[in-house]
Amino acid sequence: MITLLALCGLVILALVREQTGTEGFLAGLGLAVLPVPLMIAAFRWLDRVEPEPWRNLAFAFAWGACAATLMAIIANGFATEWIATRVESSSPTQAETWGATVIAPVVEESAKGAALLLLFVFRRRDFDGIVDGVVIAGITATGFAFTENILYLGNAFGEDQALGSSGISVTAATFFIRIVMSPFAHPLFTALTGIGFGIAALATPRQRVRRVLVPLAGLLTAIVLHAVWNGSATVGGLGFIAVYGMFMVPVFGLLIWLVIWSRGSELRTVRSQLPAYVAAGWLQPQEPQALSSMRARSLARTVARRHHGKDAARVVAEYESFATTLAFLRQRAHRGTAGADFVAREQELLHHLWQRKDVAQPALAHAALVTAPPRIPQWGPHGRPPYGPGVPSQHGQVHGPAMPPQAGPGPYAQGPYGQGGVGQGPYGHGPGASTDFRPPYGR
Repeated sequence: MITLLALCGLVILALVREQTGTEGFLAGLGLAVLPVPLMIAAFRWLDRVEPEPWRNLAFAFAWGACAATLMAIIANGFATEWIATRVESSSPTQAETWGATVIAPVVEESAKGAALLLLFVFRRRDFDGIVDGVVIAGITATGFAFTENILYLGNAFGEDQALGSSGISVTAATFFIRIVMSPFAHPLFTALTGIGFGIAALATPRQRVRRVLVPLAGLLTAIVLHAVWNGSATVGGLGFIAVYGMFMVPVFGLLIWLVIWSRGSELRTVRSQLPAYVAAGWLQPQEPQALSSMRARSLARTVARRHHGKDAARVVAEYESFATTLAFLRQRAHRGTAGADFVAREQELLHHLWQRKDVAQPALAHAALVTAPPRIPQWGPHGRPPYGPGVPSQHGQVHGPAMPPQAGPGPYAQGPYGQGGVGQGPYGHGPGASTDFRPPYGR
């Protein structure tokens, strides 16, 4: 796959340079790269709960920038030429219009969606839901838009030079429309396909129709939205402004709301699934609360960095990521979608947590203490708290000091595949760490 993407990159580089010229290519490259860091940072921000592995994101960007763009250029060129030569009533201008509004959306969205399909099939372990689908789709489309913008901006620069306008007028207009007004256009289209794959990732093995039809429905919606956008660009003027303001912006806002809601759902999954490992002694009682709060997670990394340096902050970040993956794995097991390697995968994740607990658990405990909502004392009829030490209240809060875990027969939490135990782990003495987390992070 790396060889294929490298070859596609060389071919697309030669094609774009041939169409724009060397100066146009360099000018287009310099302008097209500007929104890329911002777009990638935005998708990484959305993916903070369980960050997608860099290898997947690098593959998605490379596929969009090289393979998908190459397929689109070749297919769109053949389709436009076929329409111009086979349809007698079409002029070259009409053929380009038909190609932009009918052919291009189908070809481009299918080419970008292929990256989602490949990762969904071959990296299924990393594909957990809607947020992952949107992030992968957005990174793929960002790579596609990057190469496409080089082509458009390079041609605009060449046109300005040919007209003697010093590379300002056409280039500036193209830059404003493609980079300033609509850098999110391609990511928005492909994100609809990503939502379809994200919903399919949540389906059980018995829901085979859903796993097939929902991604196809997402792809079809992306094609329609892309066709509407391209059609408004060919109309120009008020039609373009109307579609942009009354259609594209609301859909974009709705997509952002859906992703943020999905991220909140992921945090609720962390809060609901990790207490099983607290009961088994693998995690401390404060950790589900801290790991289900973005503020607490960030604070834990900051505290670790302040007291022990960047390496400690990196260890805490890794611990948070492994714990989140463990929660998602357990949720998939409850739905029956975890696969036959659930036990081995659970053991692997617990091993990673065990290696990092000495650094991460004190930082997370401190963050949980700082970010915890204030408790309102509830007094009984005789002036005493109605709950004894360590007894959960009706609201799920524990009053009094949490008791350390007791030794038990096995290394795993009670899960959907059998009865586990508490105590001695597979990589050393049992998880009976003290709950006094004051050193070294303060009270």
